[in-house]
Amino acid sequence: MSRKPHIVILATGGTIAGAAAAETGGAYTSGQIGVEDLLSVIPEIRNLAEVSGEEIASIGSQDMDESNWLPMARRCNELLARDDVDGLVITHGTDTMEETAYFLNLTIRSSKPVVVTGAMRPANAHSADGPMNLFEAVATAVCPDSCGRGVMVVTNDTVFGARDVTKSCTTAIHTFQAPNFGPLGHVHAQNVEFQRKPQRIHTTDSEFNVDNVKELPKVGIVYAHAGGDSAIAVEAFAANGYDGIIHAGFGNGNFNQTVGDALAKAARSGITVIRASRALSGAVTEAGEVDDARYGFIAAGLLNPQKARILLQLALTVTQDRDRIREFFKTY
Repeated sequence: MSRKPHIVILATGGTIAGAAAAETGGAYTSGQIGVEDLLSVIPEIRNLAEVSGEEIASIGSQDMDESNWLPMARRCNELLARDDVDGLVITHGTDTMEETAYFLNLTIRSSKPVVVTGAMRPANAHSADGPMNLFEAVATAVCPDSCGRGVMVVTNDTVFGARDVTKSCTTAIHTFQAPNFGPLGHVHAQNVEFQRKPQRIHTTDSEFNVDNVKELPKVGIVYAHAGGDSAIAVEAFAANGYDGIIHAGFGNGNFNQTVGDALAKAARSGITVIRASRALSGAVTEAGEVDDARYGFIAAGLLNPQKARILLQLALTVTQDRDRIREFFKTY
């Protein structure tokens, strides 16, 4: 008789492991419940797979950063290289879940399923969404069709690609959306149905390797707003040794003249400048309303500012050549 798939659950904390003072909700503390306690609430998971748990952090995802991402990627690659591990599920807070998922999508070197999940309600709240999300994440991880789709995010019966997904609402359980392309698929009970595969480079085809990277290059985000002088923020990043700046601009990555001048000065000094948009959806097009060649800028395409930051951080571990980085933004 063939064995059940072995799925390792890596816990990082977040609301899914949070505990509220009252079951009706309100204030809660992230990362209070261990992975084994989470699994004990959902014994049906063990009908799907042999599961084992490992806690690699116990924080709210607002505190997740590169110091967590680098060892997490290395641990994922160690586990996925084992013949007795068939996939991973990572429990994570929702605030920065999309960023962690995209970072892993670019740094994991395996076609085995990797699924990130979380919850909008703490574990002891009425109608907590974490148990079902965790069950459906494991169901997705054991699904043979999940292989080769890159890192996925599973919440609220929906499977999203790491590149496409974003948090769209502060409190709703349907907060995760993929505004440009929609989800990869859906989960019905334990049945996973896919509609598409990601087309951009990820996981096994990615050239980003963080095995020996101790820290990522410094990249900051500057947010545009009407009447504001974001040039001050641009100048502050430049003065403090930042390697790159993401400008979350108006519409198609636009900026006012003062900010444009500051960004152009930063680019001339050797800082890589990426034009992204504060809009929820749509692409920032190369040389659309801005002459990128003249300023030395790079268009972010469909990446939102926070994901453009991650891609630039990884790109700068490989090269400082602007033309090559521009190609990364067209292919990853």
